[in-house]
Amino acid sequence: MDVHRALGPGLLESVYEACLEYELVARGLSVQRQMGLPVRYKTIDLEAGYRVDLLVEKQVIVEIKAIDQVAPIHKAQLLTYLRLSNLQVGLLINFNVEVLKKGINRVVHNY
Repeated sequence: MDVHRALGPGLLESVYEACLEYELVARGLSVQRQMGLPVRYKTIDLEAGYRVDLLVEKQVIVEIKAIDQVAPIHKAQLLTYLRLSNLQVGLLINFNVEVLKKGINRVVHNY
């Protein structure tokens, strides 16, 4: 919320990502930024270029957007990241909204 209050909508995703990482670390949380996510295909792991925006406390994937509207494909992308990483909870945050509360989507992957 602090990041959105300070910057407002209209910036690049990378700006929000860096600022959110700063805020989370300042609050004492463990955060990995742009963490590579291998794809397991049959018996091998492939470095296919997938990157998680933020991984918080090794438990929650945060996918950041700065777009007009979140589409079903964006939620599907986060669900795929959760499945590939064997994690259960993710947040899809769209900073390109007037009120950030309207841009936060919680996504749960049920095994």
